[in-house]
Amino acid sequence: MENREKLKDKKRIVVKVGTSSLIHPKTGQLNLFRLEKLVRVLTDIHNSGKDVILVSSGAIGVGYKALGLKERPESLPMKQACSAVGQGQLMMIYQKLFAEYNQGSAQILITKETMLNDMRRFNARNTFNQLLSLGIIPIVNENDTVSTEEIEFGDNDTLSAVVTAVVEGDLLILLTDIDGLYTDDPHKNKRARLISEVPVITEEIENMAKGAVTKVGTGGMATKIAAANIVTDCGADMVIANSRDLNDLNRIIGGREIGTLFLAHKREHFNFRKYLTECPYLNS
Repeated sequence: MENREKLKDKKRIVVKVGTSSLIHPKTGQLNLFRLEKLVRVLTDIHNSGKDVILVSSGAIGVGYKALGLKERPESLPMKQACSAVGQGQLMMIYQKLFAEYNQGSAQILITKETMLNDMRRFNARNTFNQLLSLGIIPIVNENDTVSTEEIEFGDNDTLSAVVTAVVEGDLLILLTDIDGLYTDDPHKNKRARLISEVPVITEEIENMAKGAVTKVGTGGMATKIAAANIVTDCGADMVIANSRDLNDLNRIIGGREIGTLFLAHKREHFNFRKYLTECPYLNS
């Protein structure tokens, strides 16, 4: 519990929420109740004196519904069209909800190229720092409308990890549709056990990673382990937790044992560039 207690002292927190956490599974429409709850909880965390950054999926999911499509598109041009429509709608809703709590928000769209280019990454860091100093909650997504590489490997787990590294965050919380990392796929093996804490990511831990289990999301446990490699190596902790109860965000930051905690072990010569170019999960 000592490591959980240390989460109370985290000052700069990145929260990633996946598409499956924002969408009604039966209709594919936005779950406005959950979206409003997320905004309220994040605003309250910010009001407690912490920097908060939200990495939000959902643009393509919102877009294909807005365009009247019955299923998530497969072709790249259609995905980009859906993203162009959905990102604007999603951001409009976020800004309206944050404004109701008198909380400023801003949109930041990032590509893989931005993160690999030293000058662009430096400029992105300055933008984040300036917004945070002004009391703004940045809302981050991949710029899917122009970035084919991002849309091909397809999820925001890695993006949220890279953002955490760039802004020198203390903690990344990945909200998903599973309680954390299990010893096996809990949907198939009833004996699978939830792992509360991972001090070091070993080959055994990586082998536990399973694929996505929802039709609206794109990331699986493998991408979350890849994200944990980036985050822990850059010196931050990471928690994988279920988005079922969004109040768990407050409980996690308050030191409660929820989800799986990956402990930081900062590498002296950390360079996440190699993770983006060499990691098999991200380039297959």
